[in-house]
Amino acid sequence: MWFWFSIIALLCWSGSDLFSKIGCRDARDKYSHLKMVMAVGVVMGLHAAYEVFAGGTEISLAILWTYLPVSLLYILSMAMGYVGLRYIELSISSPICNSSGALVAVLTLLFIGTEGYSSLAFFAIALVCVGAIGLGVVEAREDDELRIERQKESNYKYTKSFMALAMPAAYCLLDAAGTFADNFVIEKIGAMVVSGEGEASANVAYELTFLLAGVLCFIYVVLVKKDRLVPKMEAPKYVGAVCETAGQFAYIYAIADQEHLAMSAPIISSYCAASVLWSRLFLKEKLSWKHYLMIVLIVGGIAIMGFLDM
Repeated sequence: MWFWFSIIALLCWSGSDLFSKIGCRDARDKYSHLKMVMAVGVVMGLHAAYEVFAGGTEISLAILWTYLPVSLLYILSMAMGYVGLRYIELSISSPICNSSGALVAVLTLLFIGTEGYSSLAFFAIALVCVGAIGLGVVEAREDDELRIERQKESNYKYTKSFMALAMPAAYCLLDAAGTFADNFVIEKIGAMVVSGEGEASANVAYELTFLLAGVLCFIYVVLVKKDRLVPKMEAPKYVGAVCETAGQFAYIYAIADQEHLAMSAPIISSYCAASVLWSRLFLKEKLSWKHYLMIVLIVGGIAIMGFLDM
């Protein structure tokens, strides 16, 4: 099941990318990233309540505290990613952010070992990692004239800046650290719950921590800074938040399978390929043949991993 959970996470998180970009791309709204955190916090809080009161998921202060370091890594990485969406195209931001899967795969093979992985599995991992990183390289080295032409179509103008590249890069590093640690922390939480399966409890702990982050952002943005929440501007953020929450639910089960972590992490991180396609279709960000070549590498690697899981 790890493969299908990975695919669901890929599709949902690419949708989250698209709607988060729509909700955060107006650089005039200097609190858009905090409003996005608020939206995700609300939706995740509602889902956590359903899991606890209707689904019977076990949660306690001990579980919240155990999962807190991982939660903070994820929340900080996402907030930085939302900041970056104000200054950079989605088709650049998403590939850079999601090169984290390549880092996780390398860390897993280095610290856990290569036992159990065939040559074909290594080849599939390499395809996905090369494709994900390659997308970022292609975008970074893109010709300025092509960039201007693409921005002309999308009606949004961006300039190269330290902030534009630093935020996605920070997301990549923090998310990789969170993903690598996540697998071990979930195992520890599994020993704390009656069922012995810590995935659901870990996910609820993360969602409740995100709810707290959303409340803190609301207090700062609305009560302290007196900034208005315009429904028309906030709607895309909540659609993105629903996609984010659904993706997170699938993700937590995908990476819980430690034996396949070096494969599930690159698959999930490759949702940047879908994000690039959505940016072309809906945001009018043009792609070159190099973009499509990297996407083909990613899809090919995913197909091989799916074959190996049959």
